[in-house]
Amino acid sequence: MMSRLNLAVRPWVYICRSVHTKEIGKPLMLSPRTNKGMAFTLQERQILGLHGLLPPKIETQEIQAMRFKQNLKKIGDPLTKYVYVMGIQERNEKLFYRVLLDNIEELLPIVYTPTVGLACLQYGHIFRRPKGVFISIMDKGHVRSILDNWPDTNVKAVVVTDGERILGLGDLGVYGMGIPVGKMCLYTTCAGIDPHSCLPVCIDVGTDNEMLLKDPFYMGLYQKRDRSQHYDELIDEFMEAIVNKYGRNTLIQFEDFGNQNAFRFLRKYQNKYCTFNDDIQGTAAVALAGLLSAQRVINKPLGDHKFLFLGAGEAALGIADLIVLAMKETGISEEEAQKKIWMFDKYGLLYQGRSEPTDKHQQPYVHTAPDQKIETFLDAVNTLQPTAIIGVAGAGRLFSKEVINAMGRMNERPIIFALSNPTDKAECTAEDAYNLTEGRCLFASGSPFDPVTLADGRVFQPGQGNNAYIFPGVALAVILVGVRTISSHVFLTAAKALAEQVTNDELTQGRLYPPLSQIRKVSIHTAAKVAEYLYANGMAFEFPEPEDKEKYFLSKVWKTDYESFLPDVYNWSESATRLPKM
Repeated sequence: MMSRLNLAVRPWVYICRSVHTKEIGKPLMLSPRTNKGMAFTLQERQILGLHGLLPPKIETQEIQAMRFKQNLKKIGDPLTKYVYVMGIQERNEKLFYRVLLDNIEELLPIVYTPTVGLACLQYGHIFRRPKGVFISIMDKGHVRSILDNWPDTNVKAVVVTDGERILGLGDLGVYGMGIPVGKMCLYTTCAGIDPHSCLPVCIDVGTDNEMLLKDPFYMGLYQKRDRSQHYDELIDEFMEAIVNKYGRNTLIQFEDFGNQNAFRFLRKYQNKYCTFNDDIQGTAAVALAGLLSAQRVINKPLGDHKFLFLGAGEAALGIADLIVLAMKETGISEEEAQKKIWMFDKYGLLYQGRSEPTDKHQQPYVHTAPDQKIETFLDAVNTLQPTAIIGVAGAGRLFSKEVINAMGRMNERPIIFALSNPTDKAECTAEDAYNLTEGRCLFASGSPFDPVTLADGRVFQPGQGNNAYIFPGVALAVILVGVRTISSHVFLTAAKALAEQVTNDELTQGRLYPPLSQIRKVSIHTAAKVAEYLYANGMAFEFPEPEDKEKYFLSKVWKTDYESFLPDVYNWSESATRLPKM
């Protein structure tokens, strides 16, 4: 047996020979969770059997990040950028999140809106490796066994879609999996939530998209959407399987369901599970935050505004309901608050007695018809004279020059929110909004726009009302304080927390939201404010309550630094002395 002296001189060789660590080296290098590329140290390479399998240079993560960014600059096409960036995630997870966090303003439009919409449209064509869990209507009765196939057992957050209403693109079926995958990336990037505790899920019940049903690369069921009772039974089974496997306080975020199902499931599950719908509640919170920032600029409370929505679906109704909740806090009755909100959908203005249908969720915003006949959105603007127009129809450039000019004539500081995604679905451009109002408007959009320079030299930074400002911080708070259900007041609290982080200097630049470069700081602060509300209202179940909540959340964030594999090897040395002679 090797002498004690020799063991002291050559411990790495002894341990390597004794415990056969070379067998685990290559799997570590091939797994995106543990791969460090050329950042594996010389000792790790020798112990793990990687020596010679990597170029001899030992690289830092900083050099790897530099290579990542240089290669990205050479790519012009957004979809190709998406494929490249997500390919890094598939090879080196730590590096992916390091670069994403350091370059969030540049890369957020790639990994999420607007480029993720292009990726979803082409999902089967750019497919490289599966991510997340796919559950089809054929799996009804076996959902739990499918979840058991997912390797991570410590899941804290689930993002689920059935692909029926992906952004403004419509029914994409299984191709909609790009949305939960993208949302999970933002959970980690924006709020530091451990990616191994996040689970993206796509529920496949078919698609009504004829193009996909003829697409040879489509990856889902080749059938029309199942809208029978089997669909509801599958969702019920899924919800119960999640909480049975991962715990009652597992967060379940609904994403891009069709309007009717989105509202139906929110009302059905919100008092039973730890769940929310980001299209309804997340969008509402980020829009309200923008309105609260605008309120600071013009010194005019929400109750003195009149709001006109272009669109009357889940986003519009979610925003409207949260505006009403905010107004009620100031002493305005619910009925009076609702009267300040009008909606215009594909059939025209919502009013009592119109021949076109309205559903029960829209009823609070169906008012007595104006005296004047209204046929177009411009007619509605001129007749109702709103102080704010909010576009969530996903129908393209319907905030015409005439509409924007009208808003500018009747308001000193018109509020113009073009929130539809992706970019080509936005109701107007930032350039039109600022130029046509001579820089007086307070503008926000769902997708990013470049800064706008007016003829007089003034430069405006358009605010992007991105849900990433809200849902990661809310999720961080909910996960770490042990919430069982999530009320609408949580999103009201999050909206206030976001708005208060916009500085006066940023407001003068035209910003209604903090810079995206500060998204981690913003999310941690938002999480702390949400946690304060949850503890104060008896909705938190993790004790003791952290005294300094921001410090507590910062201590819990997932780190992108590479870990050393050597400590575990050291622990094997004791047992190694009992192995057979070499």
